[in-house]
Amino acid sequence: MLGLSLGIDRTRTLRGAASGAIAACLWTLLQPLDKRAFGCRYDDIELLGKAITRGDGWYALGVGLHLQNGAVFGAAYANVAPQLPLAPALRGPAMALTELFATWPLSALSDRHHPARDELPTLRGNRRAFYQAIWRHLLFGVALGELERRLNPEPAPLIVEAVYSSNGHGDIEHAVGAGAGGARERSDG
Repeated sequence: MLGLSLGIDRTRTLRGAASGAIAACLWTLLQPLDKRAFGCRYDDIELLGKAITRGDGWYALGVGLHLQNGAVFGAAYANVAPQLPLAPALRGPAMALTELFATWPLSALSDRHHPARDELPTLRGNRRAFYQAIWRHLLFGVALGELERRLNPEPAPLIVEAVYSSNGHGDIEHAVGAGAGGARERSDG
């Protein structure tokens, strides 16, 4: 089980949110290209924007919601990622794909209840849309993980010099706090 800490570092969280928003922006910019590459018109911006409005503002609203979702995911990621037992380069993609696999079954609800369902491609059973979603989540996860890792570097490990005597029981001067600040002073002479 993961030893998750309940303490939230505000700076780490904000940097994670910025990383998530930037990664979502990258997703948004590359989406027209992947729609061509996958031969599928599935569009997350349209899905989000047209859920709120059918008017001319759906695109701007969809972009705003998509960036907000990326920021929220990035904020959560920044606090959970250090606890994951994975190499740092794998944490972002792993979390993004976990989110996709957990939520993709909800596409059936979108197909049935989305206000613009007649204008959107059917997602349930649509392999091209699913592979497209995998690609987008991988892209997002790699970008998020790398950005967050650079903005929130792991602290350098604290190296403590152990002081031992030849009998294996330690050094009495160290035990009683002799020297500067309780540490044993070395002399190079």
